[in-house]
Amino acid sequence: MKQNVYCVIMAGGVGSRFWPVSREARPKQFLDILGVGKSFLRQTFERFLPIVPVENILVVTGEAYRDLVAEQIPELSIDQILGEPLGRNTAPCIAYAAFRLKATAPDSVMIVTPADHFITGEQEFQRAIEDGVQFASQHDAMVTIGITPTRPDTGYGYIQIESGEGSEASASSGTGIAKAKTFTEKPSEDVARRFVESGEFFWNSGLFIWKTGTVLKALSQHLNETYSLFAASEGVFGTPQESETVGRIYPETRNISIDFGIIEKADNVYVRPSNFGWSDVGTWNSLYGLSPHDERGNAVSASCSSAQHCSGGVRLIDTVGSLIRVPSDKLAVIEGLSDYIIVDTPDVLLVWPRSHEQRIKQVVTTLKFDGGEEFL
Repeated sequence: MKQNVYCVIMAGGVGSRFWPVSREARPKQFLDILGVGKSFLRQTFERFLPIVPVENILVVTGEAYRDLVAEQIPELSIDQILGEPLGRNTAPCIAYAAFRLKATAPDSVMIVTPADHFITGEQEFQRAIEDGVQFASQHDAMVTIGITPTRPDTGYGYIQIESGEGSEASASSGTGIAKAKTFTEKPSEDVARRFVESGEFFWNSGLFIWKTGTVLKALSQHLNETYSLFAASEGVFGTPQESETVGRIYPETRNISIDFGIIEKADNVYVRPSNFGWSDVGTWNSLYGLSPHDERGNAVSASCSSAQHCSGGVRLIDTVGSLIRVPSDKLAVIEGLSDYIIVDTPDVLLVWPRSHEQRIKQVVTTLKFDGGEEFL
């Protein structure tokens, strides 16, 4: 079965919510933000090696980042790195990969994954993916991995599954895959709390599994304008003319996510509930939640054990609940802050309330229009 299974890693985007560490020249998927010695992209690639042959892994990224992908995953051939001429969200990205696979492996099953997830339960993760592959290969179904919520998080999308007798679509296989019922994007805290208490809602992980033919059919039904743009040139995919053709197609495609464009409209979406440790590490706050904390709830990138012999590190006075990242050779002395993000890079210092972290992306947008491109 593995020979027919392909993994598509979506590694586009500029990671603006992780500014000023994530920059246009080297976005977060290429960084070791977690401090584990490997970038998000490299970790994602290695996570799928037990499931998918290396020759069946495709990375879709910005054209400007193809060399970075090749540098971090030298196991891939140049044909396995698909370059997008500009960012158009996940629907065109998946359409591009699907048309490539239609040309080179028409009977394939696609696993689609973002490049920047943090996962701790690797064995349970593999079981969930393999269950999804088995189900998708046997049904005209689009499977998403739903994560059992551990808190009423307002930053995630939620998927409700059908409950009651007969709701499980694969009871005989024991995988617990159930039909999706409703989708809610970033609910209020009260609504999220009711979702968690109900036991019927799961976080939308952004991990999808389907036959290549199934997702192409869904694209033709729900995003026909995007499907038609690619279909008009499908004979060039997998040929030397592919890059030039994609460069012409992309500016005409609609900027839309696969969730809004297809998943929330289709009637053949199924959920494989899972409880492996997961985070999409989309913001500084999510990194704060994953980081070890001191007795006052601070997550620091360095510490100084001696106040008398310290050439660098972080010294905190009456500071609580803050995320602090500074160069190891710099001494940072911080007093009186509560729930702040402090990130120091060679050319930018960010001091920002954690409660307003969603506004960081707006700063990046403002800099683009105010002549601050050198800091992006």
